[in-house]
Amino acid sequence: MRERLVTLLQHPVAPLLPWGVMAIGLFVMLIVVHVVGLADLQAKRQWLETEWGSVRQSLVHHREARNATKDLTQVWALLPGERDFGPLALGISDEAKREGVVLPALSYKTEPTTVAHTTKGLLQGSMSGRYEDLRRFIHDLETADELLFIEDLELNRTGGLQSEALTFNIKIATYLRVGHEKRDLQETMR
Repeated sequence: MRERLVTLLQHPVAPLLPWGVMAIGLFVMLIVVHVVGLADLQAKRQWLETEWGSVRQSLVHHREARNATKDLTQVWALLPGERDFGPLALGISDEAKREGVVLPALSYKTEPTTVAHTTKGLLQGSMSGRYEDLRRFIHDLETADELLFIEDLELNRTGGLQSEALTFNIKIATYLRVGHEKRDLQETMR
């Protein structure tokens, strides 16, 4: 065995043997570091990407909630208060008179809604007048500052075809705030 080792050491490639053993050792260490160290880093990277996605999704939901709150505040500001419903009906009657529309008996009532702190106000009655006047009046209702909806508009066939006056049954709806204070809006959003 000793002779064999001496023969091996006298071989012309013998000076390269320590370097080869060292290269093989470094290669094995590289594989171990790669498998152990990189696997841990890959797992950490995967966890960070998942966490980042979760935080980003949470941020998107937060922004959407903030925008929804802002939109709700704007809509809430448009709603008349429940005690303003009677004057709103009188205002609609006055507007009809200004436009030359006859609105003799506008009845109004409120109905509960599924939305907290709101009720639905309904105004209904018959209106008559010339087509141009009725059209202007309806346009004024649809472009009013208050949130008004024409739920039903039905033409009554009265008079001859040559008659200039048209008569409609109209049903107007709006939503009313039950309370006037801002704390009601804050409680609604909770």
